[in-house]
Amino acid sequence: MKIGAAYIRVSTDMQLELSPESQLKAIRDYAQKNDIILSNEFIFRDEGISGRKAEKRHDFMRMIAVAKSKPKPFDVILIWKFSRFARNREDSIVYKSMLRKQCGIDVISISEQLGEDKTSILIEALLEAMDEYYSINLAEEVKRGMTEKARRGGVVAAPPFGYAAGKDCFVIDPERADIVRQIFDKFVNGERTLGIAKWLNDTGVTTKSGKPFANRTVEYILGNPVYIGKVRWNSNGKATATSRYIPTEDTIITDGKHEPIITEEIFNKAQEIMAAVKKKYPKHSPQSVSTYMLRGLVHCDNCGATLTMSAKGKGLQCYRYTHGQCKISHYVSMDKINGAVSARLQADSMLEHFYVKSSSKGDSGKAEYLKACIKKERSKLERIKAAYENGIDTLEEYRDNKQKISASIQDLEKRLSECEDCTEKLIDIRNEISEAYEMSVSPHVTEDVKNEVLRALIERIEYNRSTGDVEIFYRA
Repeated sequence: MKIGAAYIRVSTDMQLELSPESQLKAIRDYAQKNDIILSNEFIFRDEGISGRKAEKRHDFMRMIAVAKSKPKPFDVILIWKFSRFARNREDSIVYKSMLRKQCGIDVISISEQLGEDKTSILIEALLEAMDEYYSINLAEEVKRGMTEKARRGGVVAAPPFGYAAGKDCFVIDPERADIVRQIFDKFVNGERTLGIAKWLNDTGVTTKSGKPFANRTVEYILGNPVYIGKVRWNSNGKATATSRYIPTEDTIITDGKHEPIITEEIFNKAQEIMAAVKKKYPKHSPQSVSTYMLRGLVHCDNCGATLTMSAKGKGLQCYRYTHGQCKISHYVSMDKINGAVSARLQADSMLEHFYVKSSSKGDSGKAEYLKACIKKERSKLERIKAAYENGIDTLEEYRDNKQKISASIQDLEKRLSECEDCTEKLIDIRNEISEAYEMSVSPHVTEDVKNEVLRALIERIEYNRSTGDVEIFYRA
C-alpha cells in the first residue's frame, strides 16, 4: 500500500475535458484500483495557470516543499497527463529528478502508462517535447487570434488613461477623459509636454499605475489614436522598459467600437506639432552625446538627479526637471558652473589642512573584495528567506542555511574590520586638488581629459541654485 498525492492543473476554464473535477475523479479511480491511499491533505491544485513556468504555480511549489519534508509524506504523485506536471522540459526534468533522487517519490501519469525500461524513458521525453510544442503553438495561435480581433476593432489590451474596461469595448472614464481633453487642448495651444507633465503632477493627477507623469508619458497620450476611436495593436508585442509604443511593420490601426474622447482635427494637429518639435530637436543630436568637463558629476541639491546638458548645449539642467518630475529648475550656464567648480577647487587647495580617509592600494582592494562578499552573502539570506516563505524550503532547511550564511557574514565582517583598522589613514590631497584646478582652467587640456581627471578625484558635486554655491565630495 502506497501513500499518494495528486497534482491538478488547468490553464483555462474553457478546457472542459481537463476540468479539476474530471482530473481528480480519474486520479481517485486510478488510486483505488492500484492500492494507493489518496488523502485530501495531499491534493494540490493550480487553476487557470500556465504550465510554462513552475515558479508561477503556487500549489505546485507548495507540493514540492511538502515532498521534501522528513519523513517522506507520500510515495507517488499522480497526474492526469505529463503536460499537467509541466510544459517546460527543463522544469520537468529538474523537478522529476529531484523528487526521484532526493525524495524517493515517483511521478505517474494515469493516462500515459509507462514502464521503467529505457524505451519508456524515451517515450516520456517524447511526450514532454510534444506538450512543449503544443504550448508554444498555442501561444502563437492566441497571438494570431488577438491580431485578428484587433483587425475587427475588438479589445486586445488594458484600457488606456481616460477609459475603463467595458463588456465588448472601452468605456469612457469621465474624470480622466476630461484630463485627456485638457492635455490635447494645452498642447495644441502652445504648451509643451514638459509643462503639461508639471501641471498634472502639481494638481495631483497620476498615471493609471499611480506614478507621476513625465513628459514622455504625455507624449504617449498625445500620439495614441485610441482617443479618436481607433484600436492600435502591435502583433510582435515589442515595447520598451517604460512601455512606450514602438511602431513596426506589424502595427495594426483600425476603427474601434469605443467612443472617441477628442476629434480627429485636434489629434491630427497635435501630430503635426509633435513632428515639427522632433524635427527641430532630434533625439540623438550631436550635443547630447558630447563630453564636457563636468559630465556626470554635478547633481541637483533638491532631488539628487544628475545635471545634464541642455538642448542648446550651453548649460546644465536637472534631468528630472526636464522630465517634469522635479519642481525646482537648476539650469546653470556652462561657463558659470565651470567657473564655480574651478573656484572651489582653488579655495580647497589653499586650505592649511585638507585630509581625507584612505587606505593603501592593496589593502583597499582587499576591503572592497570583502564588502562585495558580504553583500553577496546578504543577498543569499534574502533568497533563502523567500524560498521558505514560498514553501520551497522547509523550516529546518531555512534554519540550517541561515545559520551557515550568518556565520559566514560574521567572519567576513571581522576580517573587514581588521583590514580597515590596519590600513585606514588620513592623507593630504591638497596637491591633487591644486593640479585638478590648474587643469580645469587650462585652455590646452581637452574636455575629455578634464572630465577623466576630475572623476578620479571627485565623487560628486552638488549645485545649489538659490545660492549659486557648489559642494564637492572628494574620493578617498
